[in-house]
Amino acid sequence: MASTFCEDCSRLLKEFVVHLRNFCREFWQEIRDIFRELSQCTCFRTTPERSFLRRTTQELSSLHLLYDDETQLLNQESLQTLSRLAASENTDLQMTASLYYLHLSHHLKSPLPDAFMEPVMALLLSADLDVQKTISLSLVNLLVKDNVCKELVIEMGMLVPILELFQSGDAAAQCHSCACVAMLASSESNREAIMADGIIPLLALAKSYDPQVQQNATWALLHLTQSDWSTRILCQAGAIPVLVLLLQSSDSEVQFHSCTSLCNIAAVQEHHPKLLNIGGHFLLKSLLTLVSSPVQKNSAQACRCLKMLSKNVLIQEQLVELDCVLPLKALLKTSSPVWTESAITLLSTLSAHPPNNDVLVSEGLLDDVGQLLHHHTSSSVIVTHSCKIITDLCSSSLGQQAVMESLCLSGLLGALLSRSLSDDTLLHVTSCLHHLVSWDPLKSKLSVTITSEQVSRLVRLSGQMQTPQLTYNSAAIISKLEMTGEMAQLLRPHYITMSEYLLVFLTKKDVKFQQLGIVTVFNLKKDGEFSSLLANSELEAQLWKVHAQTEETRRLLEMIQPLSPSSVHP
Repeated sequence: MASTFCEDCSRLLKEFVVHLRNFCREFWQEIRDIFRELSQCTCFRTTPERSFLRRTTQELSSLHLLYDDETQLLNQESLQTLSRLAASENTDLQMTASLYYLHLSHHLKSPLPDAFMEPVMALLLSADLDVQKTISLSLVNLLVKDNVCKELVIEMGMLVPILELFQSGDAAAQCHSCACVAMLASSESNREAIMADGIIPLLALAKSYDPQVQQNATWALLHLTQSDWSTRILCQAGAIPVLVLLLQSSDSEVQFHSCTSLCNIAAVQEHHPKLLNIGGHFLLKSLLTLVSSPVQKNSAQACRCLKMLSKNVLIQEQLVELDCVLPLKALLKTSSPVWTESAITLLSTLSAHPPNNDVLVSEGLLDDVGQLLHHHTSSSVIVTHSCKIITDLCSSSLGQQAVMESLCLSGLLGALLSRSLSDDTLLHVTSCLHHLVSWDPLKSKLSVTITSEQVSRLVRLSGQMQTPQLTYNSAAIISKLEMTGEMAQLLRPHYITMSEYLLVFLTKKDVKFQQLGIVTVFNLKKDGEFSSLLANSELEAQLWKVHAQTEETRRLLEMIQPLSPSSVHP
């Protein structure tokens, strides 16, 4: 049961409140006149019961049913009257108290005093179902707005009559009681009490023919999957087949609650056998159908659940066999980041398993990823997983050719210029580019594709040392650029800056940075202008120092007999 309403529902509820107030005002005026006449009759002076009714009638005026002021609603006089009404055996008086609480639940903005909970318990125990329905709806509203303490509800024993309403056979009573249980189950300390007697009835109501009952029952089950121990008990009680079946419900909220519950269950790998024991790949097929749901949150949750299950490589292969790539590719082309991010995350998981790669390449995934990078350079999730997919699929010559023919390379270079990406995301971008330029065809394409802005960006990243691996990746890409005349023109404005970071590389103790510095100098010396700049510079002096240290290390190594592998690893 949601705590917020759409614009139409809000308008209708406001109209309902206005009509209710008008009705209550007219009704109050009518019964006041009637009871005033009755109270004047001597009949009401003859028995204690009639005396009680007369006194209660007079006390009705203290309830302020038509007012919203909390000081009027929650005063001591109101509490005493509510206690008498709730304790009465007259169902009309009990209903008056229940309606008061319903009015209170709509207008209360502060916590309800604990003393006001005692009449609620009495009304829940009423023999009249309408009274129980009204007070349970009031309790739902108070719980949703955090006006009452969830733990106090359990401590007062209210869970027993709430669960008894499950057996009432009345859809409204079941709906309200399920919503109460859902709200109570959102507090971890209450789950043990609910698990004792509530699981089997909740699973039964989750299969109800009433959509609202189903919604609230699955909402309650969702809260019960948020603890490992309660999830384990739910699975033992047979919740998985019920939740899987509800993925095919016609109600989108039931689908969402069921799918989210299954996500929570799938997060614990010990439950995977039970999830997959349902014959004919029923769960995977249902989730793939839900992936194509027009309801965004359901589609995203289905992708999330499949990603959880895809930690098992056998499940990955089954998904590929079930043609999961097509619906996921369709989501990549939507304008909604939620859909796109969910799909790209799952595809990234699938691409990490090498046997899937030929299928993913043949399905044209790299074309879609290239397009994606051109339109979503500000999304860290999309850029990061796109980089992972490109890197994984380039492990074969077929994948390398597909990258050549796609927009992946230009998309990665474009992502370099995004100012909204963090260093962690840029690390993925530069790692992917560095991986690509290790193949000559892609290196040649990069050298003719890269722009002056992208070169400048790589130079700046190479000169910052806060993230060493990002620095290394950026400088390594530059070191592999083919020194054509056009490339030299792009690099020349940066020779001084590059000399500065190369000098830092050569002074580092990390050998890989020293080697990268040497390789870069070797490449840049193909341009005579850089050679002139290098002559008699501090950078050249440092190169000679590294050379001397290397020669000294080589000489010292020659002084000892190299150890055989067998003596090193006996």
